[in-house]
Amino acid sequence: MKPVCKNILITGVSTGIGYGAAKHFILRGYTVFGSVRTQADADRLQVEFGEKFIPLLFDVTDAEAVKAAARFLTKQLANSGLGGLINNAGIAIGGPLQYQPITTIRQHFEVNVLGLLQVTQAFLPLLGARDNHPVQPGRIQNISSVNGQVAIPFMGAYVGAKHAVEGLSHSLRRELVLFGIKVVIVGPGAVKTPIWGKGTDISPYANTPYYPAMQWFLKRVEASENRGFSIDYLGERIVEIHEAPRPRIRYALVPGKLTGWILPRLLPARVLDWVVGQISGLKQPKN
Repeated sequence: MKPVCKNILITGVSTGIGYGAAKHFILRGYTVFGSVRTQADADRLQVEFGEKFIPLLFDVTDAEAVKAAARFLTKQLANSGLGGLINNAGIAIGGPLQYQPITTIRQHFEVNVLGLLQVTQAFLPLLGARDNHPVQPGRIQNISSVNGQVAIPFMGAYVGAKHAVEGLSHSLRRELVLFGIKVVIVGPGAVKTPIWGKGTDISPYANTPYYPAMQWFLKRVEASENRGFSIDYLGERIVEIHEAPRPRIRYALVPGKLTGWILPRLLPARVLDWVVGQISGLKQPKN
C-alpha cells in the first residue's frame, strides 16, 4: 500500500478558518503549505507556526502566481505529493443586489468560485490526478457556508458564489473518483472570524429604501459573530474531517443547528420569505 501523505495545502491562512485549520493540522504533525497575500503575513505565520509551516505567496485570483506556487511545490514534493487541499480563501461583502456594484459582485465569484477552481486545477496532480502518483490520493475540502444552501438578504453575491461552490464540488467529486480523490463540502454557520467585520459597512446604502432593514441585518451579523464557533473549534473539525475514513459528502458546522440550518431548509420557501420579512421589515407594501 502506498504511504499516507501528511502535506496539506490551505488557502487563506492569515486569519479566520484558514488560520485555525493550519494551526490544528500542525499540532497533529502535518506540514502545512499556506497561501497568504503579503510577505508580512508570511513572515508572521512562519515565526508563529515554526518549521512545519511553509508560506506560499499568492492570491487565488492571480493565475500566474498560482501556477508558480504549483511548480514550486512540484519540485519540493518530487517524491511525495499533497494529502489534502483546503480551499478556504474567500470574501463576504454585504449589500442589496439592486445597488451593490457589479465589480463587487464579480469579485465574489472571482475569489470564492473561480479562484477556488483555479487553485484546484493547479494542484490536482499533486493530489493524485496523474500517473504513478507515489502516495495515497489526497482529499479536497471546499469551504462553503450555511449560505451555500440557505439564502439570506443583503448577502446575495456571497450566497450566489457559495451556491456555485457547492455545485462545482458535487461535479468534482463525481469526476475525481477516477483517481480516488475525495471531495468534501464543509458549510460553516456563524464563525468568530474577521470575514464578516470586513464586509458589513452599510453606509453606502443609507439613502436607499433598504437601509432600515440593513440596520437589522447588521445587528444580526454582530449577534451571529458573538455566538459563532471559534476558529479553533472549526480548525479541529476540519482536521477530523480530513482524517475520517469515510467522510460524508457535506458537513454543516452550524451553532444553533435547529434554527440556523434544519428549519430554514425544511420550511417552504414562501413561509421562510414571510418569516424573514416579519423580522427584517422586508415586506410588500399594502395597497
